Amino acid sequence: MAHRWSNKLTHADVTPRAAFLNRRQVIAGLGGLGLTGLAKPGAAQEGLEPNTWEEITSYNNFYEFGTRKDDPAKYAGALTTEPWAIEIDGMVERPGEYDFKDVMAEMTVEERIYRFRCVEAWSMVIPWNGFELADLLNMAGVQEGAKYVAFETALRPDEMPGVQFPVLDWPYREGLRLDEAMHPLTIIATGIYDRPIPNQNGAPLRLVVPWKYGFKSIKSIVRISLTEEEPPTSWNMAIPGEYGFYSNVNPNVDHPRWSQASERRIGGGLFAKREPTLMFNGYEEEVADLYDGMDLAKNY
Repeated sequence: MAHRWSNKLTHADVTPRAAFLNRRQVIAGLGGLGLTGLAKPGAAQEGLEPNTWEEITSYNNFYEFGTRKDDPAKYAGALTTEPWAIEIDGMVERPGEYDFKDVMAEMTVEERIYRFRCVEAWSMVIPWNGFELADLLNMAGVQEGAKYVAFETALRPDEMPGVQFPVLDWPYREGLRLDEAMHPLTIIATGIYDRPIPNQNGAPLRLVVPWKYGFKSIKSIVRISLTEEEPPTSWNMAIPGEYGFYSNVNPNVDHPRWSQASERRIGGGLFAKREPTLMFNGYEEEVADLYDGMDLAKNY
């Protein structure tokens, strides 16, 4: 299925690994996906310096392995990712434990080059490999009346040293409204740069919702539940005044402790000019209609 979105990105804009120099054609039909050029929202988007593979895989938030940006790269190697299974339950026709390999045998993997915006006001551009979450939910069969999708990360104290500290109420939990989850931009990522996704980036499968702040894109998923009620989410439970359920990228709604009007592109150096934050992280044309009639300052 061909998809179109206005925020067109190419490998020239990607946070790449050092060996990724040939700028080869993107798999699964780059042209058919409409990713043939870079949208130019402003001068701040031009002349971006590419990042190294080491930067994208060593600058992470994955608190199960520690709160420092380099902790996941140091400690996530202890996570056992094979075998892996995902429990899909709740309001589905075919609940049960789905083996990761069996799921992958049924999915169509594409490359999606997406902007990534952290709530901490830093950003990257990442070429994910993955499949649409809608395809997985359709495999399980969404029942009538389901309105939300809840996710849980693995909780393995023997492999995740960070969970010994009560930073959050473990396991890590996230959620989407069903229409957000079924949107064609929402994917389950299983790789980066045609490599299996590294442990520190959420192996073996993580959610990617490019118009929301990065903490919504939950890592190392072991459970997906379809519900009628809005599910609890970890950061909203921990600090509800700072982290709402929706967490859409919005330059007009500041975090209580910092502005969201601009962002720091990773790899730009200490003195790089900050770039303006784009509404819905640059995906406004594709997703704004999901929130028609909503007060996006109130429903942050």
